[in-house]
Amino acid sequence: MRLIIDDKIPYIHGQAERLGETLYLPGAAITAADVRHADALIIRTRTICDRRLLEGSNVQFIATATIGFDHINTAFVKDAGIGWTNCPGCNASSVAQYVVSTLWRLQAEGRITLPGSTVGIVGVGNVGREVSRAVSTLGCRTLHCDPPRAEREGEAGFVALDTIAREADIITLHVPLSTSGTHATHHMADKSFFRSLQRQPLFINAARGEVMHTQAVKDALREGQIRAAVIDTWENEPHIDRELLTMAHIATPHIAGYSADGKANGTRMALQAVARHFALPEIFDVSAPTLPPDYPGYFADVMGRMPDIATPGHSPLFHYDPAADSLRLKHSPEAFEHLRGHYPLRREA
Repeated sequence: MRLIIDDKIPYIHGQAERLGETLYLPGAAITAADVRHADALIIRTRTICDRRLLEGSNVQFIATATIGFDHINTAFVKDAGIGWTNCPGCNASSVAQYVVSTLWRLQAEGRITLPGSTVGIVGVGNVGREVSRAVSTLGCRTLHCDPPRAEREGEAGFVALDTIAREADIITLHVPLSTSGTHATHHMADKSFFRSLQRQPLFINAARGEVMHTQAVKDALREGQIRAAVIDTWENEPHIDRELLTMAHIATPHIAGYSADGKANGTRMALQAVARHFALPEIFDVSAPTLPPDYPGYFADVMGRMPDIATPGHSPLFHYDPAADSLRLKHSPEAFEHLRGHYPLRREA
């Protein structure tokens, strides 16, 4: 069997070779010529799997080692008889760590007070549920908005988006990107959404860049409809809006889910899915390293300074401070893809 694999997927070297002949390539550079004689692809979000890439190829199965799968044209691959899978929940704890660390950082700076705050979670799948659990431990009240789940399961436990707009002090997005249907999420955070907000909340986007309207976020910041923005996912990555980068309080290069633990989970799940599809053994030795990378220097800012509040036993910031990643991106926005592709994977604690 021949496999084409994104060369930035962690912990996969030496494991994928158990499946067959492997070729590792930069995800965004994988071409139709590369995949023509491949049986399977193991990718990330940078490889667009559509007719242009796949038509006329031998590809039978695609595994994306990510939660999101909007980079796969699911209608085309279905018609072409190509199987596919994503890795739901693989980095849910990592995203929850990012959100909690962000909230701790803003509380330390006096921008929010966590106990008693209401957190509106929009999108309550694997990630949203883990975020809800994590922020609840901080003394926050949570509101869950997930219209597709409410439609399937009943409205008990869910609220409408207008309730989030009315009551939330913090709003965090964890929806998949969809461009059609009753519950399309493309540009759901638009001008009308921000104008409906009543408590000048903190706004966090760690879902997909296109679920927010960039200009609307900038206008909301200028007009005081939101008190601050935390942006991890951006429209037009890696060519992100430089003005929003400057305006965002914390701005990171799509790494909320980039813990060593979450990446190991995603790699293992992707390998197992490929093995299952081709009726091969599913046993792989994929695990995160024992210690955080480059500890403790990794946590320092671009000037090499450790944050004063990141002390052992006092806050989650000792394990991970998103302000350090934000400083790196603001210092070198042109390096977005490099910062993401060479991210020194953190541990979840």
